[in-house]
Amino acid sequence: MTVNGTTVTILGTRALPTDRIVVDGKALRPRAPHVWVAINKPAGVVTTARDPEGRQAVTDLVPRALGRLFPVGRLDVQSTGLVLLTNDGETAARLLHPRYHVPRRYRVKVSGAPDEAVLRRMCRGIRLDDGRTAPARIHVEKKLPTKTWLDVTVFEGRSHLIRRLCDAVGHRVDKLERVALGPVELGRLRRGETRLLEPNEVTTLRRAHRSQNTTDRAPIRGAKSRGPRGATSGASRGAKDSGPRGATSGGFRGAKDRGPRSATSGASRGAKDSGPRGA
Repeated sequence: MTVNGTTVTILGTRALPTDRIVVDGKALRPRAPHVWVAINKPAGVVTTARDPEGRQAVTDLVPRALGRLFPVGRLDVQSTGLVLLTNDGETAARLLHPRYHVPRRYRVKVSGAPDEAVLRRMCRGIRLDDGRTAPARIHVEKKLPTKTWLDVTVFEGRSHLIRRLCDAVGHRVDKLERVALGPVELGRLRRGETRLLEPNEVTTLRRAHRSQNTTDRAPIRGAKSRGPRGATSGASRGAKDSGPRGATSGGFRGAKDRGPRSATSGASRGAKDSGPRGA
């Protein structure tokens, strides 16, 4: 092995990213810089690098000049909203790992009008075919004549978690949009558009899994819904709840939660969706 033409004879010799390193006559390619891209996924686009059925993939919406990227987790084909793409495999794996409880936040339009008892059940956890759901944060955002908009934050990743959670209580999902993943928000990004994450966003993203995993857990209580858009949820006080703190006023919050308490308002109340698979 040589570094800049000089044979290396000392074990542990260090090299700079700009050095030319040759091993067995073959030059090593310098590692590509990490790239993070946010995209507002339209409905009908699959969250994968390639689709065997020939459907449009999220990677098709990203400029090829950015190099090979892969989606962080999944968002099912019918859902819309925030998807992150990157070539930083280590950070992506940590964000999706269940031990870190990174929040995923969604706007969900459901049929009917879930009452307080139903919302409390959803927040505290419901038994599904693959086990009981972890505690969540939910509040009513807006009530319509036959539909209801919910603000839902979950801290785990399962296939179609939000849809199955709502189906289990008799309120079918009509629309689902992911608005945040960890500290990164969808913001005003239009459907089908992409943007590079700012350096401070990437730094915060890399810290997100550590902050979510290391914070202490403490009991939380329900509160009246803030109803930012004229709707109320009327949440009641939770019993012996040790779920994630810091929820916005108006959210029902889960009981016996093993999730983080430091999910901050706005950016960190993120929600694919359920881990590496679709919400």
